[in-house]
Amino acid sequence: MITSLDQLDVSKTYSYADYLKWQFEERVELIKGKLFKMSPAPSRKHQEIASLFHGQLYQFLNSQSCQLYFAPFDVRLTPRKADKSDKIHTVVQPDICVICDRSKLDDKGAIGAPDLIIEILSPGNSQTEMKNKFEVYEENGVREYWIVDPANEVVWAYILNDEGRYIGLHPFTLEDELTSHVFPEFKLNVADIFKD
Repeated sequence: MITSLDQLDVSKTYSYADYLKWQFEERVELIKGKLFKMSPAPSRKHQEIASLFHGQLYQFLNSQSCQLYFAPFDVRLTPRKADKSDKIHTVVQPDICVICDRSKLDDKGAIGAPDLIIEILSPGNSQTEMKNKFEVYEENGVREYWIVDPANEVVWAYILNDEGRYIGLHPFTLEDELTSHVFPEFKLNVADIFKD
């Protein structure tokens, strides 16, 4: 039984089946089979921002069929071009995700790309969100991906084009109203996200 991260070889490639066997308290994600330790408990600011997004999106989605989830919530991803028999090698826990196709939901979380993912950067994990997760969300077909940067008070928004590549929208700064490509009626003042 694996009860500690120290028992794992970080250079090895793991699958979702391995992930399910681990019995340690630390939260981890698998990105293309590689193990990533998640940050310790998020900061107060991180939690305030996550709560704001959750509250606003919950209210917005209340009359729709889409489901809203927040970490820890396992999202298992398989690249769109992968053979269905391929093992799952990516399990992430986005800060916030919205899933409109209920067939992607099961008792363990979600399998397949959410329609919207929001990641809030924390000190020490920005490389993971900005490089590794960007790539894996793009190749798995996440329709819209927001990176919230509390340190710089900006939201970076990416939408998937018809070729399956992310297009970056202009950065949403304090003077802007954040809008969604997937949910055009959703609007949120960026200044409200970062207020103290």
